Amino acid sequence: MRTMQFTVKLKSWTQAVAAVVLVSVLAACGGGGDSGSSSGSSSSTALNGGSLPASPTQQPIAATAANTVPITVGVGVKGVINIPTVSVTVCPPGSTTNCQTIDNIQVDTGSFGLRVVSSKLTSVLGALPAVTVAGVPLAECATFADGYTWGSVRTADVTIGSETAGSIPMQIIGDMAASTVPAGCTGVAENTASDLGANGILGIGTAPYDCGVTCANASTAVNNSNYFACPGGTSCSTRSAVPLAQQVANPVAHFATDNNGVIVQMPPIGDTGSPSATGTLVFGIDTRSNNAMAAAQSFTTDPWGNLSNSVFNGTTVRAFLDSGSNGYFFADSSLTLCGGSYVGFYCPSSAQTRSISLVGLNGTKTTANIGILSAATLFGNGNNYAFNDLAAQNSGSFDLGLPFFYGRHVYYGIDQTASGGQQAPYVAF
Repeated sequence: MRTMQFTVKLKSWTQAVAAVVLVSVLAACGGGGDSGSSSGSSSSTALNGGSLPASPTQQPIAATAANTVPITVGVGVKGVINIPTVSVTVCPPGSTTNCQTIDNIQVDTGSFGLRVVSSKLTSVLGALPAVTVAGVPLAECATFADGYTWGSVRTADVTIGSETAGSIPMQIIGDMAASTVPAGCTGVAENTASDLGANGILGIGTAPYDCGVTCANASTAVNNSNYFACPGGTSCSTRSAVPLAQQVANPVAHFATDNNGVIVQMPPIGDTGSPSATGTLVFGIDTRSNNAMAAAQSFTTDPWGNLSNSVFNGTTVRAFLDSGSNGYFFADSSLTLCGGSYVGFYCPSSAQTRSISLVGLNGTKTTANIGILSAATLFGNGNNYAFNDLAAQNSGSFDLGLPFFYGRHVYYGIDQTASGGQQAPYVAF
């Protein structure tokens, strides 16, 4: 769904909103993965003579330790399918009493930094200090595939589970008037919970900051910075160079401990979906007994988590594993596209399997097999919000979205080279 790499738009997910709005929002809450079919038709009927690859079967660990927090997929705030969410606590720097916990924050391994809708910060917003450069307040246009979020940058203590990132910059979504949006911030505004399908975005991918050196260096920031100087909080026309310390930060990279990465663990679900799914977000890799590296393969990536030498259908593509995308997104002219309410999704007449060769910068290679069922079949049951075989059309990249995560433990090693560390960014499963 939401990968932000400078100001480049990479992929789309919002077609699902239109589709799901047509079906019932009476989804079950809580629970885990459903090992069988949840739709009105049997699994064999849904396959319609086709076949799907064997589903992975890893189960999440219990979210009971200090470095864990539950992930929930369900009806959420808008009835958008495949939106994994956690709860996040925001406090003014140094405060332990004036704090607020916000639920339904989307877990997005394809972006970097915390962004919360302003209307959800009912008690603490006014106490969060503005981030400034040369004494001028900053706002950010965070550009994603499906639109942008616009709002001020402020400092907060951010707690997830029992882990805290002290005094880090975060984006407040939608706290500034539409008239302040600069000309360089284009696309569809997503400045409310209804627009986002969540109360905010928790970007916990491989980068420690959301823009990095591109926004820190004046020569590149002048045309590419996500940040705008806002004198008086109203005139925000000029892109600004922003030092790393003032950029919206990946909270995990700034925890006191367990700060070298995350593990996203989702349960297996049935071929035709499940009303809900409950997984676990684990902080740190090889820092405790419950987060040992146990992946079968590990791929070093570029700073943003891309596997740019991957191969699909004989063509080199940029691939990435992104919990913030609610489907698989890739281009395949041999797959039938849906019509009607499901335009953009694939609707093959029978179940399909596709394979992509994932290739890391370290030379690690593996073949990932994905299953695809007709979106019309999957959306035919309005009670299901978790799907492991939903796919849609997208050119230019191969996005292994949340369907890929069900039944897997997916690891993200955060880039530590910029701060003098040895760990290069990587993904593993």
